[in-house]
Amino acid sequence: MASTATYEYAVRDRSGSIVTGKIDADSPAAVASKLKSMGFAPVKISVVKTNGLSMELKVPSFGPKVKLKELAVFSRQFATMINSGLSMLRALSILEEQQPNKAFSEILTQIRLEVESGSALSISMARNPEIFPPLMVNMIRAGEVGGFLDKVLVQIADNYESEVRLRGKVKSAMTYPVVVLVMAILMSIGMLLFIVPTFAGLFTSLGGTLPAPTQMLVNLSNFLKVAIIPIIIGLIIFSIVWRKYKHTDRVREFVDPIKLKMPIFGQLFRKIALARFCRNLGTMLTSGVPILQSLDIVADTSGNVVVAHAVRDIQESVRSGESLTEPLSKHDVFPAMVTQMLSVGEDTGALDTMLHKISDFYDQEVEATTEQLTALIEPLMIAVLGGLVGSMIVALYMPIFKIFDLIK
Repeated sequence: MASTATYEYAVRDRSGSIVTGKIDADSPAAVASKLKSMGFAPVKISVVKTNGLSMELKVPSFGPKVKLKELAVFSRQFATMINSGLSMLRALSILEEQQPNKAFSEILTQIRLEVESGSALSISMARNPEIFPPLMVNMIRAGEVGGFLDKVLVQIADNYESEVRLRGKVKSAMTYPVVVLVMAILMSIGMLLFIVPTFAGLFTSLGGTLPAPTQMLVNLSNFLKVAIIPIIIGLIIFSIVWRKYKHTDRVREFVDPIKLKMPIFGQLFRKIALARFCRNLGTMLTSGVPILQSLDIVADTSGNVVVAHAVRDIQESVRSGESLTEPLSKHDVFPAMVTQMLSVGEDTGALDTMLHKISDFYDQEVEATTEQLTALIEPLMIAVLGGLVGSMIVALYMPIFKIFDLIK
């Protein structure tokens, strides 16, 4: 005889309200079956811990975390299963079982139970906005209404895989300079904390006046001995605050325009934003999402507030019955090539195709730009590292040239 356990559940009643409670059963499937027979739609079912704790202890966090790469893999596997003839419930069950991310697996369980009780897939996903972006939810909704969900899933998978490749290219370009910069900072701190004090003691015992560069180095070392702990604490606090508020409107309104005006990386950030905007808008239009709704969603997924403002202007232009591309010429972030190509796409009725061509072009531009930046930054960072460490060594050895005079 199977052992029973106590399960916590959350269900929706006939009025749509959430009802929670506990029930004893042999398995989660038995709980779901019992709740359905009572006229409820199961939302979440979890076993109650019996080891003396009323709940599972978890490290506090900002909620379930699903990386874009995991979402891309999920979309591709889901699309493959649906295209192969598997039912949606069977596909969700397989994805739930093989999902290594526990938080993601629990969300998929919840979605499968809701779909099994008659809820639409897009509605179930929309209840988890921290996992499924509005772009994905609205495309799936369009696919459900139009009866081409399998094709939409393929487009979602292609879109997210392109986004993952784009981020990978940017990360590969940034890895080397970041590593070299961190090494330079650590080496400088190490010399200031451990090497400079030794030389400073030697210089003091010999007497005499230190050269200005050496004295500055000694003063910096003395300051760092006192301030290193507050600096570390300040950096930790800053990183926590930055992670919490970096996506707020006030911060983005200040930071995003600066990113586009940076001397070396500005063009790269601009091309990334354009590639993301064109790819997302083209994918949504291809999936049958209405253009006003597509523009509203794409404005928040471009990754840059400057592009978002331009998209809002386009949205207002379209809403008033005007041209899609006319407002683009008023924003410097959009090159003339993009404006002209979108104008041609609008006139010929192939706007989605033109958007995909533009996104492919800028994907290639991002790849070429990252390669150029990598080739440029490598020698620059080596020169910076060598100059920083070399200048410190020269400053330390300048007084040694006067040692014999001091000894005499």
